[in-house]
Amino acid sequence: MFRYLSILIGIAVALPSPGFGAARNPGKPEVTGYVFARGNALTPGQVDAKYLTRINYAFANIKDGRIVLDAPADAQNLAQLTALRNTNPRLTVLVSVGGWLWSKNFSDIAVTSASRRLFDDSVMGFLAQYDLDGLDIDWEYPGLPGAGHPYRAEDKQNFTALLKELRSRFDAETRRTGRQLYLTVAMGAGDDVVAHTEMRKVARYVDTVNLMTYDYYEAGSDPTTGHHAPLFANPADPKKASSDETVRDYEKAGVPAEKILLGVPFYGRAWGEVANQNHGLFQQGKTVAGFNGQYSAIAANLLGQGFTRYWDDAAQAPYLYNAEKHIFVSYEDPESLAAKCKYVRVHKLGGVMFWEYFGDPEQKLLETIDEGLGGEGAKF
Repeated sequence: MFRYLSILIGIAVALPSPGFGAARNPGKPEVTGYVFARGNALTPGQVDAKYLTRINYAFANIKDGRIVLDAPADAQNLAQLTALRNTNPRLTVLVSVGGWLWSKNFSDIAVTSASRRLFDDSVMGFLAQYDLDGLDIDWEYPGLPGAGHPYRAEDKQNFTALLKELRSRFDAETRRTGRQLYLTVAMGAGDDVVAHTEMRKVARYVDTVNLMTYDYYEAGSDPTTGHHAPLFANPADPKKASSDETVRDYEKAGVPAEKILLGVPFYGRAWGEVANQNHGLFQQGKTVAGFNGQYSAIAANLLGQGFTRYWDDAAQAPYLYNAEKHIFVSYEDPESLAAKCKYVRVHKLGGVMFWEYFGDPEQKLLETIDEGLGGEGAKF
């Protein structure tokens, strides 16, 4: 997914009409979790799909115009994940292609009908080979450089064309086999991302739009501390950033609420050398070397151990501050997740997406999502 990838590497519905994505099990919220194996082999039982409706395996790459696996363990990992459908019949398993570091070839594969057809052919073979339920496109970002990737002005239209042609292929395969194939996209939270896409058209061809409603603040690029995944904007926030604003932006751009998955992070962000003012919130700060941002590590190693938890009622977001070490941490916890699940229900969104599974191995956050969306494990 995403910018977080660079940090981690460094530290049954009716068949859709052709051309239109269709939500699975209408009225039931999706819980999509990205599983990022980091090139490692998954151990048996390492992933428990009890609370999930969809797994997006991250990541496949693009080479010579085709979708490919990049690590030797990937094929085995996919087999282990698809086997989880035996215990959770609602589960679908998709592969996510691209991400923050592997989006460099998207502009080239989307540029012509011939290059798109080559990629589409490879996708169809890939899904059949690994018994997958579909594809998640994580192009970061059309018409924008992302992590320094090649891009073109015509990416805006080519992104739509790529999705339209994939949907056509998926629908044809579904008519042939009777098996639904799902097409989803991971989309960034910035106004510039929306401006460089045709989301009203895109929404016709995808089953869900997975909003990356996090990383609004990052220590590496933001010298000021802030909530990296606030539900609402704090009036004192210089950016006025929030998940709510992003959802509204995508709805205004033409994405139906029922196709939007609200993204939540299973990790936090930290700043050091933060002055003890306002408990460190919206203060100057610097990157903290060696910070383990996984929620499990934050809960085990920071909470109650020199770090005091504070709650921003306006933003509906928690944060930590260590007055002795002058360290500020923005993160997600059960209280903020419960508020977001309520938001999903009230605004009739399609569900929740999170990055990523191994940030919460004890499933404390997943249990909160399950309860907040009215689920009972796999029995939604």
